Amino acid sequence: MKIISINAGSSSLKFTLFEMDDESIIATGLFERIGIEGSKYTIKYNGEKIEQEIELNDHTDAVKILLEKLIDLAIIKSLDEIKGVGHRLVHGKDKYSQSVIITDEVINDLEAFKEFAPLHNPANVLGIKAFKEALGDIPMVGVFDTAFHQTMTEDTYLYPVPYKWYKEYGVRKYGFHGTSHRFIALSMKKILRKENFKMISCHIGNGGSICAIKDMKCVDTSMGFTPLAGIMMGTRSGDIDSSIIPYVMEKEGKNASEVVDDLNKISGLLGMSEYSNDMRDILAKIESGDEKAKLAEKKYVRRVVDYIAQYYVLLGGVDAICFTAGVGENSVPVRKDICEALSCLGVKIDLELNNKRGEFVKLSTDDSKIAVYVIPTDEELLIARDTLSLIRNR
Repeated sequence: MKIISINAGSSSLKFTLFEMDDESIIATGLFERIGIEGSKYTIKYNGEKIEQEIELNDHTDAVKILLEKLIDLAIIKSLDEIKGVGHRLVHGKDKYSQSVIITDEVINDLEAFKEFAPLHNPANVLGIKAFKEALGDIPMVGVFDTAFHQTMTEDTYLYPVPYKWYKEYGVRKYGFHGTSHRFIALSMKKILRKENFKMISCHIGNGGSICAIKDMKCVDTSMGFTPLAGIMMGTRSGDIDSSIIPYVMEKEGKNASEVVDDLNKISGLLGMSEYSNDMRDILAKIESGDEKAKLAEKKYVRRVVDYIAQYYVLLGGVDAICFTAGVGENSVPVRKDICEALSCLGVKIDLELNNKRGEFVKLSTDDSKIAVYVIPTDEELLIARDTLSLIRNR
């Protein structure tokens, strides 16, 4: 059975087509700069890569061309081969704690929740409507980034602010990257061969979050009301003293939205290094002796370690720490620095094994008190799995 996983952004649409009989990837691709000059698509299949600049006025255009190309390139013989579409949905507030068949109610909720994810929820709806127009009544499933974190307890997800803000405005911790953290937890379940375990999942890339997991459920996570909270990221500041915002507003003559925009787009690694938001660039600069790059990497490591230590105490010890996403899967020096900082907890890793990039590996030595793994995440596959499961059980 063929299932297609979709991640629709405000000006992009990413897809992966799976053969779910063996969970193999048939084709992947990206449609970008939708509605912007210079739009194009890339499709990879059977060892080939097709790229073409083409006018994409909206997501409907992108979906139409995607489906046409799947047939034109003989990737599939007819659209009837696609039995379901799984959509990555960013924000389901506290209503959605699991993946669901997409109905009119779900679409209406996504639109109602758009103020909580103004860049993502409207784009998700565009992707859903585009596939609905192209494929008619094909079953579609929504997989929410916020869903996995809905097991947090009230004393965890509430902020110490006026309770009215929560009841009337929905101000609370929601958490993000839930699909990735759930994929890592499911992977650890297979590795440990049990459901009752405690782990810390470190999804660290250009965006990043840390998640404390007990018995396959989220106990706490570093991102909060928005993805701006938590650890330092590529361009996001992570946690800061909120009083900085009005202070900078006054100094630079900006409004609150403009300062928050700076915290989202020109802070983090980019802000501290004044060079790049990409850890690879930062590490290259460190090799040349750049002091600001050294400082940025050191701060990045410190913020990740802070959360791991906090969650270690919260969980009362852990069975495993897992690294995933761009930095977690590929950055040898960052993993080394994080694990060395955790040596007081009994963490020991094999430095030779740590030289591996982008593949599953157990880093910890036999005498390490905590198992340490690198597990490449696969949100698209989890979306496809959820889609297949819900289609079969509806």
